[in-house]
Amino acid sequence: MKRYRTRRPVGALLALTAAGGLLLTGCGGGDDAAQGAKDTAADSRGGGYAPAPDGPRGGTSTGEAGETGENGDSREVAPDPDHLSTFALDVDTASYGYARRTLSEGRLPDPSTVRPEEFVNSFRQDYDRPDGDGFTVSVDGARTDEEDWSLVRVGLATRTAERSGERPSAALTFVIDVSGSMGEPGRLDLAQDSLATMTDQLRDDDSVALVTFSDEAETVLPMTRLGDHRGRVHNAIDSLEPTESTNLGAGVETGYDTAVEGRREGVTNRVVLVSDALANTGDTDADTILERIADERREHGITLFGVGVGSDYGDALMERLADKGDGHTTYVSDAEDAREVFCEQLPRHIELTARDAKAQVAFDPETVAEFRLVGYDNRQVADEDFRDDRVDGGEVGPGHTVTALYAVRTRPGADGHLATATVRWLDPGSRTPHEESGDVETDALGDSVWEADRGLRVTATAAYFADALRSYSSSSSSSSHDGDTRHGSLPGAPGLGELAERAGFLAGRTEDEDVRRLAEAIGTANRLT
Repeated sequence: MKRYRTRRPVGALLALTAAGGLLLTGCGGGDDAAQGAKDTAADSRGGGYAPAPDGPRGGTSTGEAGETGENGDSREVAPDPDHLSTFALDVDTASYGYARRTLSEGRLPDPSTVRPEEFVNSFRQDYDRPDGDGFTVSVDGARTDEEDWSLVRVGLATRTAERSGERPSAALTFVIDVSGSMGEPGRLDLAQDSLATMTDQLRDDDSVALVTFSDEAETVLPMTRLGDHRGRVHNAIDSLEPTESTNLGAGVETGYDTAVEGRREGVTNRVVLVSDALANTGDTDADTILERIADERREHGITLFGVGVGSDYGDALMERLADKGDGHTTYVSDAEDAREVFCEQLPRHIELTARDAKAQVAFDPETVAEFRLVGYDNRQVADEDFRDDRVDGGEVGPGHTVTALYAVRTRPGADGHLATATVRWLDPGSRTPHEESGDVETDALGDSVWEADRGLRVTATAAYFADALRSYSSSSSSSSHDGDTRHGSLPGAPGLGELAERAGFLAGRTEDEDVRRLAEAIGTANRLT
């Protein structure tokens, strides 16, 4: 069902390597996971499908989009611009984690906090991986129960993470929220336990700094090479206790100042923000907060990894901070989540193998009548900016997979080429651009989403779940139902009861704990609607 295209360099002089490596040791990482104008693909709340222009695939080869174009376009034929979908890569997962936490407390998540791509990207995928840096691209799909509609999955994967002994050294600045709201169980206490575990597992040549903030920010521990100083780090962690209000702006600014002051050449330098992001003192706007440290961020390349905690959580602020800080977000609700984040996810978010990564999918108007990208609402990029490397993309490290799901309506009797997906990224060190593509034919579409392979079924289930949560309204909750409430606008969307059953069956067959949790969350949502 998958279709691949051989990797092509973006011009004759492109370098073929990029820096990479794993950050942490001993955690058992397991199997690895710019905004712009965009008129043709709508958000995933429904209704905004992009119609295909009539006629053949557009254009002849030109300098902007041809097989031999000087800027290295890897497509053989330039498609009509109205048949493109372009977005910056995103590996965030916080939205799904926070939704699960909210459901476990007997509440439906606010639809504004539900980002479908983060639900989809919360699950491991078995895409083929490249031998070196860069990406593999795979495209597959299957038909839904709605006539002529299919779900098409674009899968991108980086190489597996290096073994712990082969990774570069790391200089990590942890910025810890110690405001009064962090006193709730499962917030500061969880962060302390996780940081203590990490301290024991880092290498002697790694460095750690610790910044705390409440109404003011303080550097509790300057950048310290671990070596024989682990006790000093543990003492600093143990001394943390909740105090007053949340001056998140001061914390981020002091954190970056500390990271720049303690920056080490030739190692991985990162800021890790642990907070409930409930800013209520000082600057509370992400633009203002990040504007203060923008020059340092660009000059030194220090990116942000946000770890959200707490039942009341400033999801929107944390997500904007991570986007503007060229970083990623995740969410922690319990000790198991904390271990996964700090021992498995964090290593994949720390080291980079690709900067400003963007994807562009070209649908063939001869076979595709309309299409829609599920999610990535605030990651969409103007089609003409795909190869403008001044436009921000996403940062991706080793061990990651990125999935984008499309609802696609094929033309009656369509046969032949369906779509080509291309990913473009910059080498983290040299900023040299690279591209790779993959394509899919109509005859590769499976007969049913629910009979597809495990990965596509999980992707579809997660997407249908997110779409239902976003489409939920109070009026529908007041209506009677038979335990199988139907919400959502994606083609072929089943009721939540049926979706929970399908997820439970899949979890049983695969013995996948993550899918079991997904099934439980869907079942809870069904009972609450």
